[in-house]
Amino acid sequence: MAVPRHPLLIGLAIIAAAQGIALIGYAVFDIVQGVTVGLTGPEEVSNLPGLILQIAIFAALGVGLLFVARGWWRAKYGARAPFIVAQLLALVVGVPLASAPDAGTQQVGIVLVAAAVIGIVVALLPPVTRVLIETGERDG
Repeated sequence: MAVPRHPLLIGLAIIAAAQGIALIGYAVFDIVQGVTVGLTGPEEVSNLPGLILQIAIFAALGVGLLFVARGWWRAKYGARAPFIVAQLLALVVGVPLASAPDAGTQQVGIVLVAAAVIGIVVALLPPVTRVLIETGERDG
């Protein structure tokens, strides 16, 4: 596997991989919680099909971000659009978490928002675009 030559691409790959691993980890956490604690919460939202769907969504998004990280690592232009969409979703989740009443949830939200903003800004920097285009011309 080719190693990226530009440090910004390495940073983007690390952000995407960390987010992907976190999402897969959360899916595993949901599985463990579902097995050990059972379904908790209001009956209309706490049911087996809902839990299975939640696990599937988090796992799929996590795996998708790992593929995006691989795309950044290989300097593939196609990694940019799904990465930015994922960061926008992270902002949608992170902003309410950052304003939550408890400190732990706030910290998670702040980290999520910071990673998403940094990711979007770096992904759109001209040096990143230049490297992606140059790599595409060499590979194409």
